[in-house]
Amino acid sequence: MPKPKLIANDFDFEKMLPNWQVNLDTQELTRVFEFKDFNSAFEFMKLCASFAEDLDHHPDWSNSWNRVSVRLSTHSMKALTELDITMASAMDQFAHQVLA
Repeated sequence: MPKPKLIANDFDFEKMLPNWQVNLDTQELTRVFEFKDFNSAFEFMKLCASFAEDLDHHPDWSNSWNRVSVRLSTHSMKALTELDITMASAMDQFAHQVLA
């Protein structure tokens, strides 16, 4: 598998991932998703898990009833990469799908 590409220094996180927090010191993206109930949160996690397997890039996350807390980083590179952006964007879409 090719090495993932690092995020460009001028990447506009606020524009591309407005609901995510970026920490350049720890090289992590974080977000808390909130759903109407546990089943909705779990449905979101199932969609994300399937996509993560296909992408071979897995989130660090936890679930507490209707909340899913997520941290993304490419640990093998100790940096944010295109994989993190792809995963964050997909998670946003899955959340929108579950909340619809």
